[in-house]
Amino acid sequence: MPFARLATATTPTCHIGLGLAAIGRPGYINLGRDRDLGEDRAVETLRERTHELLDAAYAQGVRYFDVARSYGRSEEFLAGWLDRHPEIDDIVVGSKWGYTYTADWTTDAETHEVKDHSPGTYERQRAETNALLGDRLDLYQIHSVTPDSPALADKDLHAKLAEAAAAGVTVGFSTSGPAQADAIRAALAVTVDGEPLFRTVQSTYNILETSAAPALAEAHDAGLTVIVKEGMANGRLADPHAPDALKTVAAETSLGTDAVALAFVLRQPWAGVVLSGAATTVQLASNLHAPAVDLDEGQLERLAALVEEPRVYWERRGQLPWH
Repeated sequence: MPFARLATATTPTCHIGLGLAAIGRPGYINLGRDRDLGEDRAVETLRERTHELLDAAYAQGVRYFDVARSYGRSEEFLAGWLDRHPEIDDIVVGSKWGYTYTADWTTDAETHEVKDHSPGTYERQRAETNALLGDRLDLYQIHSVTPDSPALADKDLHAKLAEAAAAGVTVGFSTSGPAQADAIRAALAVTVDGEPLFRTVQSTYNILETSAAPALAEAHDAGLTVIVKEGMANGRLADPHAPDALKTVAAETSLGTDAVALAFVLRQPWAGVVLSGAATTVQLASNLHAPAVDLDEGQLERLAALVEEPRVYWERRGQLPWH
């Protein structure tokens, strides 16, 4: 498991990863994006912004970096940064396949990404990822598995993924939607030649959406590394959009709502890596204060009261515009 590299890291931020979903393409559903990125979203502008973020993250102890085929040019940007830093050999690189980016570097495309979990898409995107990241790729995940995903029952696909695992790439999956727990449990049951196929799971978990927690605990107990995404709920837990109760707790800790929101996730015993989706170095620095946040029981109770019913949460997420 490549995540064993994190076990020997000593920085308090080593279990916070950097995801490039918000910076690898000009359009995304995070709130506050106009303020974060401004009007200049040319390829070279976002490439340099990404490299600045990666430099800052590595310097501050971050050791997991997360991209995907559908995150615009995120793999390309990360590959370029790795080429600039051949001396860096203590990080873990994860990517995802299963969505194809279709927005052509615009923010107003009718469709930004198309989902397909077929073996053909896997083979095409695996070759595309390999061309960019080569042997720097540690983890390859099926992107956004849901209970009805054909990837859960496709034996041909399972065999291809098992071949990749035998060749040294860790195989994992991510989840989305109100039935994340069902998808996680179904994926845990997938085996090839009697052995579990998946070694990692990446799921949405935050103050507003906690429904996957029992299944993620089961995955952790089964030996999988749990990666948490969307800990900021696509900006809903960051200033100025954060709920008043979160703002009050943040004021009590003298840190930002983002740090408190990520601290809430970090304290879960099954959480192996918690992703920051920062789009600026200032946001990243604030996110990385999360390990220093000490929440008492009263504060945790106030934050827990903010939880939403899963279908309500995911319906609202689905209504967020691509900025």
